[in-house]
Amino acid sequence: MILSMTGFGHSKVEHNGKVIRVEVKSLNARSTEIRCKLPNAYRDREMDLRKKVIDDLQRGKIDVTITLDGFSDEENAFINADAFRKYYRELNQLRQELGITEGDILQSVLRIPNVIGQNDDLADDQEWALVETTIDQALSGIKQFRIDEGRVLRQDMVERIQCIDNHLRGLEQYEAPRLERIKERLRRNMDEFVVNQSVDLNRYEQEILYYIEKLDINEEKVRLGQHCVYFIAELDSVDPQKGRKLSFIAQEIGREINTIGAKAQDPNIQQLVVMMKDELEKVKEQLANIL
Repeated sequence: MILSMTGFGHSKVEHNGKVIRVEVKSLNARSTEIRCKLPNAYRDREMDLRKKVIDDLQRGKIDVTITLDGFSDEENAFINADAFRKYYRELNQLRQELGITEGDILQSVLRIPNVIGQNDDLADDQEWALVETTIDQALSGIKQFRIDEGRVLRQDMVERIQCIDNHLRGLEQYEAPRLERIKERLRRNMDEFVVNQSVDLNRYEQEILYYIEKLDINEEKVRLGQHCVYFIAELDSVDPQKGRKLSFIAQEIGREINTIGAKAQDPNIQQLVVMMKDELEKVKEQLANIL
């Protein structure tokens, strides 16, 4: 089964007159990145939340947002009346003693630390248990999203790997004429060379055979076909995290295609090589989204 790194899940629940909403978003990334945006009441639970998300989603750039509707941090705000009176009296007294023109003392007092603050009440275990259930529902949603998108990615990659395999089979019709053209060119060169030079014909023929063997692409064709089979088999392996392994196989596929292209010396084969490279690049783009 293929899992995408991209996904979205959300859930909500009502508790004590407020609506708790959880949203989880995930994008592809080389490593795990988690950003949490939580109300102050849940800030002490962030490490537990991060562990839960990593265990469930494993990899990706993940954003977790929990909001409280019908309730805001302003409801937790308070004014320390005793501190306000004390600062106001002392500032006003200093102003009169120093003959300072009366200004907006109110704003000055409000900017003093501890005059305005927020209650540090944290959610109790009962409320957090309800939030955890809501988080689990959102995570279930994003996991299903990943599975659904993974099916689409798998189908697309299978079709492209099969296209590469079809192009590989198409090479066969051009190989015999290609080798014959290479041999004919070598014969003409040899005839022209022998007329003007004294050479060891046996040695010369050995060099030609060695050169032709260097241009042979049968081994590359066999390995490329095996890599294509291996790639599709790995798509359906039980390992949930297979993106990196598939990327390594794709690199090997690319290496064989490049070698065939370097040895080809034939425009028809080169054209098929370009088409295989194009399909492989599209596979690599999809692999960037695979878990």
